[in-house]
Amino acid sequence: MKGAVIENRDGHFMDKQRKDELCEIARQIRIGIIDAVHSAKSGHPGGSLSIADVLAYLYFEEMNIDPKNPKASGRDRMVLSKGHCAPGLYAALALRGYFPVEDLKTFRHTTSYLQGHPDMKHTPGVDMSSGSLGQGASVSCGMALASKIDASPRRIYAILGDGETQEGEVWEAAMFAAHYKLSNLCWLVDFNGLQIDGKITDVMNPLPYDKKFEAFGWNVVECNAHDFDSIEAAYQAARACTDKPTVIISHSVKGKGVSFMENQVSWHGAAPNDEQYAVAMHDLGVEL
Repeated sequence: MKGAVIENRDGHFMDKQRKDELCEIARQIRIGIIDAVHSAKSGHPGGSLSIADVLAYLYFEEMNIDPKNPKASGRDRMVLSKGHCAPGLYAALALRGYFPVEDLKTFRHTTSYLQGHPDMKHTPGVDMSSGSLGQGASVSCGMALASKIDASPRRIYAILGDGETQEGEVWEAAMFAAHYKLSNLCWLVDFNGLQIDGKITDVMNPLPYDKKFEAFGWNVVECNAHDFDSIEAAYQAARACTDKPTVIISHSVKGKGVSFMENQVSWHGAAPNDEQYAVAMHDLGVEL
């Protein structure tokens, strides 16, 4: 695909203006992430920031959803299997209109419906409770198989962490999805190379992703997690595959958008203090 436009799921073209709009949405998602974890004085900013662009694309371009009817049976589903990155999901949902953006500052507060991990029973727009790594991958397979049985056009999306792929349940789910030819299922592995204990290759090396998923019978696509041309092309490729599930290996930067958080494992699960918050907001174009 050449030039400033790329084809989207409706056969039209996403022009530069639309991509600029998505860039702004991703910036607002990042602002929401920092607001949430700073207010809570806890949370997981690093891996939330690394998926902000993907979340902007999914919720504002790719998925068939309606915030006014969040439980519509025919809607697409998105499972945040790496549930600790809830600040990113919440920010995307708030900006999409599921609940007020101001509520992001109640994140992890005792009486808030925005808890540290996604809760489908209390948070509008959350399709599956998650947190225990690997379980969201399995749940997404069940959703995809149910959609096949129902002959429904709905698609099922999931976002996994790269450290999460060290869980055996992920590979059981991968085998299941290929066996049942769940072509309506698309996983994205947020490949930022870092997990809570350090580099994924030092803790328990799950690579190479491409050869492993291909061996399990998946369609494998790679993308730049911070480039909307690349993200769009990846999800296009997933839609074009009609005989097997697709996994997108999304090359990302942990902490993307905040200078002192980028590629720093220490920001996997830590909140900025007031001084750091001001720097982060400045990095994101907000002057306090």
